[in-house]
Amino acid sequence: MLQVRQDALSERFSLQRAAFETQPFPNLDVRKDRLKRLLALTERHEADICAAIDADFGGRSAHETRLAELFVVRAGIHHALAHVAGWMRERRVATSLPFLPGKNRLVPQPLGVVGVVSPWNYPFQLAIAPVTAALAAGNRVLVKPSELTPAFSALLAKLVAEHFAADELSVINGDAEVGKTFVSMPFDHLLFTGSTAVGRQVALAAAANLTPVTLELGGKSPAILDASADVDAAASSIAYGKLLNAGQTCIAPDYLLVPKGQAETVAAKLVAAVARLYPTLRDNPDYTAIVSDRHYQRLRDMITEAGDSGADVTEINPANEAFGSNSRKLLPTLVRNASPNLRLMREEIFGPVLPILEYAGIDDAIDHVNRADRPLALYWFGQDRGNRQRILRETISGGVTINDCMLHLVQERQPFGGVGASGMGAYHGEWGFRTFSKEKPVFLQSRLSGSGLLRPPYGKMFERMFGLLKRIS
Repeated sequence: MLQVRQDALSERFSLQRAAFETQPFPNLDVRKDRLKRLLALTERHEADICAAIDADFGGRSAHETRLAELFVVRAGIHHALAHVAGWMRERRVATSLPFLPGKNRLVPQPLGVVGVVSPWNYPFQLAIAPVTAALAAGNRVLVKPSELTPAFSALLAKLVAEHFAADELSVINGDAEVGKTFVSMPFDHLLFTGSTAVGRQVALAAAANLTPVTLELGGKSPAILDASADVDAAASSIAYGKLLNAGQTCIAPDYLLVPKGQAETVAAKLVAAVARLYPTLRDNPDYTAIVSDRHYQRLRDMITEAGDSGADVTEINPANEAFGSNSRKLLPTLVRNASPNLRLMREEIFGPVLPILEYAGIDDAIDHVNRADRPLALYWFGQDRGNRQRILRETISGGVTINDCMLHLVQERQPFGGVGASGMGAYHGEWGFRTFSKEKPVFLQSRLSGSGLLRPPYGKMFERMFGLLKRIS
């Protein structure tokens, strides 16, 4: 079975490569047609997509799927349809004086065959958003979705096959071994979304083919509560950002920094905010389950280790419900006084568990962020403009939202991507188009050019012209 899937991958890659060679620069109508079919796939099958993801999670809020996946994808496709004509147009670039009256142009050219490896936590959005950018840029695309969401991955393959020819867009399903083969293919660009550890392996595999990569990874994204913050409003935003998809979000707040002496007060505010969002948990369709037994147990082990070490662990259960042994719904959990050597403080949590740490002052908060790997996201809450500017200028992260959580992700007019251990490259909107294009510089020489006067045989005319160049350059 594995060999069959790998053979199918090679066959579809070759099919797309041949198709691209026959149409290396699809015109605007072709690109818009592909985007419209992608939009139709999104709009016509909302219920099926929600049901498949719900089945894979063992309980995934349909409202979260509609908002965080379908709405985000739909907005991205509409934005691309509205702007792709401008993105693909040749751009004038100023020409330096010594080379006038020649002209510079930038021609955005499709790369060829693009590979997209998407994760399980937002399986639709994180597959189709990069596909949107790649198709807008004129490429052919192969997608490898996660094996941890088998119902959705099978549905995606079926829907794509109904809306696209295999040489335009195709889905390859399979296990981790198929995934390893996938990222080893000689793609013209590869986009991977997932963990930092796997991202390193993907980069190594792609390097063998000199395939450029965009890595959308994760890490420990901090939320910082300034002394000037509205604590009630901040607690509400942080609770929502942490518990959306039960914390299984790459840009979820991973831990919270609060001014010294405020951890207990802030924890109480968070408990109240969680109860408002989720007055019940066990049978509440708004509260999502953990995707697998392995991930559930990983989170339980982290919480147990924290409690055994002496940390203050608060499990939030507003209705005091009992949970069956088959449930993968994990209680929202706050952890105070966690030591830095705990797994909870060293690893990306990726679940509804929030450590709360105290800091002595703005310098201490900045130092704490900068001691760790550069995060994918950072959140700051407060009204003090001086402290805000220091956080923005003295820390490095993939993106920032001020006085809320995660909203920088859905801005189609801004790039989204990580930095350092949280990723490389960016997409969304025009930045996605550029990621999957080669911006080819072109110089158009004029008939009136004097460049021939700088060619051999060198002599007095060369010296005069060279002297002139030095004066005007």
